[in-house]
Amino acid sequence: MDLDFILDHYDMPRNHGAFADADVVQAGGVPDCGDLVTIYLKIDPETERVMRYAFEGEGCTISQAAASVLGELATSMTLTEIEAFDATTMMELLGRDLVRSRPRCATLAVNTLKGAGAVGAQPGDRKRETPDVMFSRWVFHLAGGRYWTRTSDLIRVKDAL
Repeated sequence: MDLDFILDHYDMPRNHGAFADADVVQAGGVPDCGDLVTIYLKIDPETERVMRYAFEGEGCTISQAAASVLGELATSMTLTEIEAFDATTMMELLGRDLVRSRPRCATLAVNTLKGAGAVGAQPGDRKRETPDVMFSRWVFHLAGGRYWTRTSDLIRVKDAL
């Protein structure tokens, strides 16, 4: 892929925005750089196939474009196929040369989707948020809507709690 592909998905994201009747809502984040993605899935209970995918998020071009690209792939995948989808494939789809310096950003959406697939495969409460994402949202609020990008800043704030 090329830079235009990434920028197109960032500027005009596909499947962007929450939907109310999601079966699974899974948040993921990279707290030390501020990228956040929340994935919403509607799953067919009989086939365990993703019927609808959407995401919301904030962060760098790569993380948000990756969530958009993933949405085009995830719709109609089964939970088993989601589990088998790996970060290497995602990096290849985005263009390894473009994203090799930001692997966590490039794979945030796929790792969050895998978490959502694991939750979707289990009965019970299907909506959860990881402690890192909750902490990252708290830091975002504390910073007046700005993320700190250095890990040392996050550590100082966390230690002050």
